Amino acid sequence: MGINTEREIEANLQIGPTDQGMIRLFIFAGDMEIPMDFEPDEAEEIIEELKSAIATAQKVRK
Repeated sequence: MGINTEREIEANLQIGPTDQGMIRLFIFAGDMEIPMDFEPDEAEEIIEELKSAIATAQKVRK
């Protein structure tokens, strides 16, 4: 299994700041909940990775 393996799992994603100054990605699917906390600078790195992935995906779709 990898990034290109499709699955029939429905999940929801929430993103927001915590009261501790962290950025939380909160993923929930069925009875599973995955809170992932990041320092703001780590969240900025994730943003850059997302932007890079978006640019690559847009090239594939053209």
